[in-house]
Amino acid sequence: MSTEQSTDLMPDALNRKHFLYRLGSGLGSLALTHLLKGEEAPASAKPHHPARAKRCIFLMMEGGPSHIDTFDPKPALDRLHLQAFQRKGDTESAMSSGKRYYVKSPFEFLQAGQSGAAMNTAWTHLKQCADDICFYRGAQAESVNHPTACYHLNTGNRFGGDPAMGSWVSYGLGSLNENLPSFVVLPRSSFPQGGAANWSNGFLPAIHQGTALRAEGRPILDLQPPKAASQHVQKQNLALLQRLNQIHVKSSPNPGSMQARMASYQMAFRMQTEVPGVLSLENESTETRQLYGVDDPATSSFGSRCLLARKLVEEGVRFVQVYAGNWDSHDYIHQAHGHLIQSVDRPIAGLLRDLKRRGLLDETLVVFAGEFGRTPDNGMRGGGKSYGRDHNAKAMTLWLAGGGVRAGSTVGATDPLGASAIEEVHPLRDVHVTLLHLLGLDDAKLTYFHAGRFKQLSQFGGEIIYPLIG
Repeated sequence: MSTEQSTDLMPDALNRKHFLYRLGSGLGSLALTHLLKGEEAPASAKPHHPARAKRCIFLMMEGGPSHIDTFDPKPALDRLHLQAFQRKGDTESAMSSGKRYYVKSPFEFLQAGQSGAAMNTAWTHLKQCADDICFYRGAQAESVNHPTACYHLNTGNRFGGDPAMGSWVSYGLGSLNENLPSFVVLPRSSFPQGGAANWSNGFLPAIHQGTALRAEGRPILDLQPPKAASQHVQKQNLALLQRLNQIHVKSSPNPGSMQARMASYQMAFRMQTEVPGVLSLENESTETRQLYGVDDPATSSFGSRCLLARKLVEEGVRFVQVYAGNWDSHDYIHQAHGHLIQSVDRPIAGLLRDLKRRGLLDETLVVFAGEFGRTPDNGMRGGGKSYGRDHNAKAMTLWLAGGGVRAGSTVGATDPLGASAIEEVHPLRDVHVTLLHLLGLDDAKLTYFHAGRFKQLSQFGGEIIYPLIG
């Protein structure tokens, strides 16, 4: 038996694309082209239901910010401070080892806005936006390991390899601007734990992968063509490349990746005209730069990314993820979290205020979240002078603003020590389902056939958290 004949009988070769390809030319190949085009296109050109938001900016606080020290005060810890931590079943620390102690928050708290939202006093700018925010204290993650927890929050799968939230949104809604990617990522100079898999397209067509812009220097390398290459020459080169690639597509039983690559070449060419103006912050007014803290060394890095996020969604990008960190404060939490809050406070408040005054906040969903929360206890470090917290998947605070959320409210609660969520408790997959719902997408309908079954962001379904919706 020949190699070709034996391949035809292999189970992994018996798939729909291969079968249609074997139909040959004529009407069979025309049908194949139509079907493949449909598979590479978004699942729907329109939302599944009326959308509350058209776009999303996801502020990713990598490292796991402490809910106890940011937006969920626990006065009961004051009287327990430095007393031995009592391990009782589910209240056991996620990373417990050795002797451990309860740790009170080193921060003072206030009630912000007419809603009386709880914030520590270090949030000097964000407190002015309290009535635009919906705080959610009932979420629970499934992992206390940074890479798997980041994957879980970003893709719904703790083990990586699945499409990111932004990829699903891109696949479901398509692009608002054909000259820009529909999913853009603004990382720190160092990538998060788990790397670029946090914004991978997974098994979705490659065109839905997150486009990561560089945190330092030019956001995109080689964006400008060589001086000797005019637009006319570039168009001729692309046209030739397109014809050669089309020949390859016709002879391939699996042309999806090539079609995505062809689309990316065309996108890159169009971006040369569109992107330089969008990525430049020089044309922003002094007042706007000050609003985001762009010219302040303490806030410049994250402020520039938040301002760029606003510019990108304003130009039609569907999903922008902005990274900040590292919030992994196992010790010296007062200094570590204090410094981090200072670095993001003005930029985040500036983003919310800027979106609101431009009339964009109502149609832009803004999300603030880390991969998990932190424990009410910790071991002693630094001779007993260094207090911090360990990882906690059972309690965390995230918040949402704009895009149809219940502004000026706090939903859910954790126990008196902040060890576990106890009211309006939902797993992260329900958060994912809710975010998609606000964007007009039904998680049960937003599916992609892969590895023998239809897959979705929530993995196996979830509930909408209705108290978060206004």
